[in-house]
Amino acid sequence: MSETLALAEVLDLNAAEPLKAELLALRGHELTLDASAVERLGGLCLQILMSARKTWDADGVNLRLGSVSQAWVEQWAAFGAPDFNTEGLTA
Repeated sequence: MSETLALAEVLDLNAAEPLKAELLALRGHELTLDASAVERLGGLCLQILMSARKTWDADGVNLRLGSVSQAWVEQWAAFGAPDFNTEGLTA
């Protein structure tokens, strides 16, 4: 069953634990992340998302990034993070 998770507008320290809990609850499901409302991406949430990407990959389940905001694109790139939709994420 495929699911979609709409990410919060602000992904900062306060959003990290709820994000982690939401992702853990959806583990094992094909999942698309909707980042279209994201205005701020913090380092801890970035780490959680990268960890989730690796976990889904190891589980053999599809986790992909759907719609993204311009702020997401700019902040993801500013961290130097690899393309989220690339299989076998290694960063």
